[in-house]
Amino acid sequence: HIWTPAGYNASTDKLPVLYLIHGGGDNDASWPGVGKAGDILDNLLAEGKMVPMVVVMPDGSISTEKFPDELTKDIIPYIEKNYRVVAKKSHRAIAGLSMGGGHTIAASGMYPDKFDYICPLSMGANKSDELNAQLQGIKKAGYQLYWIGCGTDDFAWPGTETMVEILKRNDMEYTLFASDGGHVWYNWRYYLNTFAQLLFK
Repeated sequence: HIWTPAGYNASTDKLPVLYLIHGGGDNDASWPGVGKAGDILDNLLAEGKMVPMVVVMPDGSISTEKFPDELTKDIIPYIEKNYRVVAKKSHRAIAGLSMGGGHTIAASGMYPDKFDYICPLSMGANKSDELNAQLQGIKKAGYQLYWIGCGTDDFAWPGTETMVEILKRNDMEYTLFASDGGHVWYNWRYYLNTFAQLLFK
């Protein structure tokens, strides 16, 4: 599923891209469906709160080990060939909830040259040398935003706190957006509405 902003077809401007990934047990119809992504993005754009962008909502229903390669070698090249977008790291963002948050952490870590905006939602991490090395790669490559959203009642909250600790230990700037509530779509819609206003500015 691909969302384009109002006026896309009439314009010649090249736009930045947000890759927005669903959670486990869901599919590429989840963000535009129950996630109300189109409504959220339409409203932000109409209110002048969001930079016009293309939002790609792929099917992430494969292992976190395989997804980063599929995203970077298949999905991104397809989008950059068929849509009017800027093919640069500075114009790419990645975000995802739960399993999609794991995909976000993995893809940005394995390919630190691809994304300037990284937003894992309701997904923490475990301490590991591999993760430290990947975060150092992101730090070296440079990035604009590492934005983490999670509910304090979410079962992912302890892992989120661990992820924050790891980012601190790697001396990386980050934003932690802690909300009430748990592992629910209400929060994920809230997070999209919040971090989408920060992208590509």
